[in-house]
This record gives sequence, C-alpha cells and structure tokens, in this order.
Amino acid sequence: MADRVLAVDFGASSGRAIIGEFDGEKITTKEIHRFSNDPVRAGGTLYWDFLRLFHEIKQSISKAALEGGVDSIGIDTWGVDFGLIDKYGCLLENPVHYRDERTKGLIAECSGTIPDKEFYGRTGIQFLEFNTVYQLYALKKYRPHLLERAQKMLFMPDLFGYYLTGRMTSEYSIATTSQMVNAGERTWASDLLERLGISPSLLCEISPSGSVLGDLSDDICSELGVEKIPVISVCGHDTQSALTAVPSCKKEFAFMSCGTWSLAGTELEKPLINDETFGMNITNEGGYGDSVGFLKNIIGLWLIQESRRHWNRHGGSYSYADLEKEALASEPFRCFIDPDCPDFVAPGNIPQRIRDYCARTGQYVPGSVGEIMRCIYESLALKYKETYRNLETCTGRVFEQIHIIGGGTKDTLLCRMTACSTGKKIIAGPVEATVLGNVAVQLMSKGSIPDVSSAREIIGRSEATAEYLPENTAEWDKAFEKYINIIS
Repeated sequence: MADRVLAVDFGASSGRAIIGEFDGEKITTKEIHRFSNDPVRAGGTLYWDFLRLFHEIKQSISKAALEGGVDSIGIDTWGVDFGLIDKYGCLLENPVHYRDERTKGLIAECSGTIPDKEFYGRTGIQFLEFNTVYQLYALKKYRPHLLERAQKMLFMPDLFGYYLTGRMTSEYSIATTSQMVNAGERTWASDLLERLGISPSLLCEISPSGSVLGDLSDDICSELGVEKIPVISVCGHDTQSALTAVPSCKKEFAFMSCGTWSLAGTELEKPLINDETFGMNITNEGGYGDSVGFLKNIIGLWLIQESRRHWNRHGGSYSYADLEKEALASEPFRCFIDPDCPDFVAPGNIPQRIRDYCARTGQYVPGSVGEIMRCIYESLALKYKETYRNLETCTGRVFEQIHIIGGGTKDTLLCRMTACSTGKKIIAGPVEATVLGNVAVQLMSKGSIPDVSSAREIIGRSEATAEYLPENTAEWDKAFEKYINIIS
C-alpha cells in the first residue's frame, strides 16, 4: 500500500494543503485545499491572522479525511515570526508580521551591547532587521508587559503544531532563522539573549527536523471526526523544506528557492563562519540531518508582487504575464536597484521607491510600467550573479549550474535572465519543492525513504524540470560592472 501524508505549506500570501503519495518509486501530489494568507493591520501594527490560518489547517485535515485519510501531517511556514503563550497555555496576541516596522533601527542598537562580529561568530546568521531576536528586543523595549506575561515563545509551524497536539517544541530549521542559535553547538545562545535582556526561559527545547511532535489532540479529533494522526516536525522553515527537495545527484550544488524571497545558496555539512562570510553577511541556516543551508536572503518576487498590487489598486488590471510583456518591450540596462535596499521591504508604492532610488543614484529614472519591470527583472538577475560569485569565493566551489526551485520557476523571463547574468545553466523545478520537501521529511521520519540523497533521487524522477542556457553574456557582464558601481 502506498504511503500518504498531508503537507500544509504556508507562504507569505497564500497557503495550500497537498496530499503526497509514495508508491516506492515516485511521489505524486494532489492539492486538496488552497487559501489566501492576508495580513491585517490594526492599531498601527501588522499582524498575521493566526486563528483564521489555524481554521484553514483544520479544513485541510477534514478534506484529507474525505480523500481517504493520511498517515501523518507536516507544516512548514516562513521564518522568524512567532506567538507568545502565557502560563495558562493561551496565545497572548496574534503573531506580528515580519514586515511590521517595530524593529527599525534595532540592529544598530543591539550592536552596542553585542558587537556584530561577535553576534555573527556565534550564530552565523545574516543580519536582517526582522530576525526574531530583534522582534523580541522590540517587545522588551516597547511592550515589556507582554514579555512579562509570556511563558513560552513558539515559531509559526511550532505554534500550529502546539494547537494541534498540545505539545511544544522548537524545530531546528525554524529555530535557526531567529539568530538565537549557537551555530556550532546547535543549542540556544542563552548568554547572548541574557545580555540583551531577553529571558532564555521563553524558549522550548530544540528538536531535530523529522521528529514526531505528537498525535492530534482528543479535542481536534472530536471536532473534525478523525482518528489520531501523528504530526511530524518537518523542516518548519519553508526554505529548508525546499532545499531538501533539490533534485541534484551531486553532493555539491547551487540552488535558489525563488518566491516572495529568493534564497540563493548551497548545502554544507557544517557552518562556515569567518571574516569573509561576516563581511558578505551570508547565513548558515540549519537543515535536515543537521546540514547547513549556506545562503543569502534576497528580496525576490516581492518587488513584482507588490508593484502589481499597487498598480491594480490604482485602476490597473495587470496579470503577471502582462507585466512580463511590458518588461520585454522596454529598453534593456537603463537603470538598476539593489533589491535588498531597506527602501523596498515594507508594503506600499514600490514603483515610486524605485524611481526615487534611481534619481538618488544619478541614473535614468524609469517612468512606465515596462521600464519599472525591466529594472526589477535585471536588478534581480544581477543580484543573483553577485551572490553566487560571493558564495563561490567563500566555499572555494565552482558551480556550473544552478537549481531554481519553487514558484519562481514559472517566471521564465527571470529564469532566462538569471542564466544570462550568471553565465550558468539553470535547471528550473520542481515548482512544488517546498511541499515535496515537507512530504519527503515525513516519509523519512516513517522510514519509507532512507535518507536525503534517496529523497532527492526520487523527487528527480517524479518531477519535470526545464533548462535555460546563457546568452549574450558579454552584454550582461558589462551591465554587471555598472550595477556594482551603482549599489556600491
């Protein structure tokens, strides 16, 4: 009989529930539920609508039962965000969205207590203003009463798991996104937290990816009319779920998980932390089997998604295909942005911020939708080139090809431009890498798949991929020189 598992995958704007079935040779998937994930601004704070999202998980379980049932459940989400649980086991408030501005300026403030080099040397995590440690510091600074009432902190996938099973844990991959884990020892860096005035008692024990969290609670089973089903702590961070599914037969490979964020990197057996990686602000994120995702977080399709939202809110009616056509019709290499400039993190009028950036840096100022889109596409492709060049420098590896996985593989223009910019062959797919990694970890937890290399081989023969070869590399190399001068 085939193994059947339920993967619930939350992205920054939507979620879906997919049944993965493994017959011993291939994994097939079937989507049974899809829903939007809409943040809510209230009282000046941007929140995730946790209760609604938990309702969608229960809907997913009910639909899975109607499909014949599943052997286990796994949940993955975005990183860094969390909920606080009080001494009565209740959620104190909706989790705050990482794009909320409460952490603005706090990296610099915390560096006065813990020098950046020391902080990075212990955690190996890229400095990002929304990392969990800065969110907790913001609570200590602005809302200390909330921290005083908190008994435990649970990252998003662990919070969902707690409400399903009644058990608390901190899964390894999601914990490392916090910038609070000692990278070498794989334990909480408690002394650093104490120096920032954050109590380590808030934190749960770190559990390995693939651990069994527990069975669905009696209350959940009674409400939904289902039998007991184990919940597996898969790689809770969606990036590490996706990395588990990279269909590479090589031990050393380059990948990019491309969606709202672009996570570009490679996989290592142990953290790589030195002056060079500190200077390049590269992250060492925990993965399945204590592996390390050595990668860079880059603002990705968010720039396109939020620009489209802005234009459509103001009377436009653009599909993503429309925006791609507009970009192709515009003159190439006229202006560039650094996608990771803080200007582009918050929701709002991204097109105007791009114009402001170009004016500030003495470039041609794009006016039309097509010119804005061309700027975004080319800037992303050039950012990827810069990133992989840095990764090769740090690791001593030379990557001849890059595996692009996730929803961004459907953006053929970005895939083509990335091949041209980097000068490397692009292997695009699978689209559902995060889900497949979620499914694979559940199957490995059960013993149906022996290890990650076997999982990747199985996914490789289960999913189709597309290839893109470099073209016009001399023109892109010239554009890269201009790009580097601008962002410097």
